[in-house]
This record gives sequence, C-alpha cells and structure tokens, in this order.
Amino acid sequence: MDIRDVPEAHADRALELVYLVFHDRPAAERREHHRELLLRCERVGAYDGGALVGFLAAHPFTLSVPGGELPCPGLTFVAVAPTHRRRGVLSAMLAEVFRRGAARGAPLAALWASEDAIYGRFGFGPATQGLSVEIDSRRPLALRVEPDARPLRLVDAARVPEVVGPYFDATRSGRAGRIARDPERWRGEWLAEEDEEDDELSPPRTVALGEPPAGYAVYRTRAGDDATGAPGLVRVDELEADTPAVAAALWRYLASIDLTGTVRAWGRPPDDPLLHFAADRDQVRVTGQFPALWVRLVDVRAALTARAWAVSADLVLEVRDDHLRANHGRFRLTASARGCRYEPTGDPADLTLGVRDLAACYLGGTRVRELVRAGLVTEHTPGSAAKLDDALRTELLPNTADEF
Repeated sequence: MDIRDVPEAHADRALELVYLVFHDRPAAERREHHRELLLRCERVGAYDGGALVGFLAAHPFTLSVPGGELPCPGLTFVAVAPTHRRRGVLSAMLAEVFRRGAARGAPLAALWASEDAIYGRFGFGPATQGLSVEIDSRRPLALRVEPDARPLRLVDAARVPEVVGPYFDATRSGRAGRIARDPERWRGEWLAEEDEEDDELSPPRTVALGEPPAGYAVYRTRAGDDATGAPGLVRVDELEADTPAVAAALWRYLASIDLTGTVRAWGRPPDDPLLHFAADRDQVRVTGQFPALWVRLVDVRAALTARAWAVSADLVLEVRDDHLRANHGRFRLTASARGCRYEPTGDPADLTLGVRDLAACYLGGTRVRELVRAGLVTEHTPGSAAKLDDALRTELLPNTADEF
C-alpha cells in the first residue's frame, strides 16, 4: 500500500469509497456539501496501484482542554474498501495521521466512532459522554428555579455566527471537549437548511436571551402525525446558558412551542443543571447515554503538560502504547496549579494503564478509580488512583455536541 495525500482531483473518488463503505447515496446537494467539506480537510489515502482503497479526512480543529486549548485533528470519512479489509490499511493511515500530528505539534487527535470496538485498539478512549433527554411538553414545564425574565428573541440564521458565535467562543473554554467554530462551520453544520438524518424536520431556529446573549438554543421542529397520534416534536441541538435561570428560561420556551408535545435533546452533558432544577423527573427523563468524542493522546507528555491541574500530584505512571513507542514506558507525573512535568523514570509505578484509558480520563470525564474497579487500570500504590482523579478534576464535565 502507498499512503499519501489525496489530491483535490480525487475528492469524488474518495466520496464514492465512503458511500460504498457506509451504504449511502446522498442527494446531489448533500454530496456537494460533503465535497466542499473534504476540500477544507487534510486528506490521507491508501492506494493499491492506482486504486484508492482507503481514505480518511482530518478537520483542522482546535479543542478546548482544561485550562486552555490544543490543535486536534478531527478524523472523519474513515473508510476502507471491503476488498482490502484486514490488511493493515486503517493502521497505516492512522499511523500517518499520528506522525503528522506529532511533527506539527498537535498532541491530540479525535473522532466520533461509527463502531466503538475499532478505535480502542488504536489508543482512542471515550473522553466525553452525551445524554439523550426527553421532556413531555404536553403540560407546562415544572421548574424549581425562576426563569430569567429578560426577553427572548429569534435570531435570523444568517446572523447567528455574528450574534451567537462570539458567545460560544467566549464560553467554550469553561468546558473541555469543545471544538472552535468558524462561520463556515456554523453555517454548514449547525445551520444547514435540511437535516441530514431527518428531512421532515424544519430548518434550524436559534433563540437567544438578553442583549448581548446570556444564552441561546438551536433547535428544529416537526409537526405531529394525525394518523399515529404522535405529538409535534422540538429537537434541541444545542443549549448554552450563563446561569440556571437563563437555562430555565430557554427550556421553558422550548417546552411551550405551540403544536408540539415532546422536546428531545441529544448530546447533553451528564451534569446538565436541567436534571436538577426540573421539578418533575417523570416529565424530564434521561433516555440514553453514549460515548461521544473519542480522543487519542498522540504525544502524552505534550498533552499532559498543556492542561491545567486541580491539585498537586506526584505519581509514577506506567503507560502502555503499542502504536506510538515514545508514549510507552514509565514516567513520573509531577503536577500542580503552577504546571506539570512528565519525565521518564525507573522508579516503581503507582499506576499501570493503557494510553486509551489515560485518554478517556484526560479531559476529566472518566474517573481513574472507575477503571481500576473495572480491571482496566492497575493500582500498585493504594490511593494513587484517587490522587490522579483529584488532579484531573474539572469544575464542569467535558462535553461535545459537534459531531463530525
């Protein structure tokens, strides 16, 4: 196999491979959107002679991490021809992406896994979790907090990047796992006229509270079905708020839209305040939880030293990484609010863990102690997992709503 860049002239060939693998045949408009998206990405392909038999694209993302942000290629459109499975094609393409990332100073890579079982083998760990929440809005939403009384306003779709974008930019650092958005991402992914998975949904609507915004929600609606009796739907794609009172005002608005009886929100953070200030948890139910953003620590040392630490810790970690040998070995982690050092050592290990499990804990969304209890991390020194958890802790759990 020859692993190399996929030129713009081969973009259509790449899409044909992706559609073959994912059994898809999108309409011309959506295909053109995919093509434009690919042209903004780095494109890596596997060629067997002149045939493109493997492909992946990497968005040039920036990801919020505790205390800052880091460049983080977002892998997507990952496909291997059915004739070339189990021949190391995916391994070779990922190795090339990791090599390029390390050379460019991007210590992380991320993706949404179409099949969870695949990517753990390559060192990716589920670093954020998403909740699916459903509200029965056939009656007024009962709340334990008083909603913010400031006026709500609908924002014209063309002005959302201008009006809401700065609010998102200013607040994304408060929660790890968030991807920076430029106007093209706002318009192409969040504000697309037609939803890719449900063409019965309305165009996106954006409601904001206050001027400048103290919070906003992006949502779509669908009419009820008289034949089945299914009520009208409000699907919430994103909701951000400065305070519980602002969040309460937005949720109450969404639950009071005429001719609807159900509100469904996808990808909510597990620590969503709604789950506490809803007065009736029979009315507001969590209907599912799923791993969202999978993160790979391409350069463990650079990733750990770039993030902030809640409390001091001095631990020896024995890290297993079968793909990137520079990460493999025993290292002393010395972290505090002033920074972090991570250096090779011959001292006995306090904890032994795989790089995928370290990645799952990196943003603060998974506790090391849970992985010890699951038999995935070995604690050699009693209490060391709790110490690492305390140091990795963040005020808010990481969350990612940007699927790619």
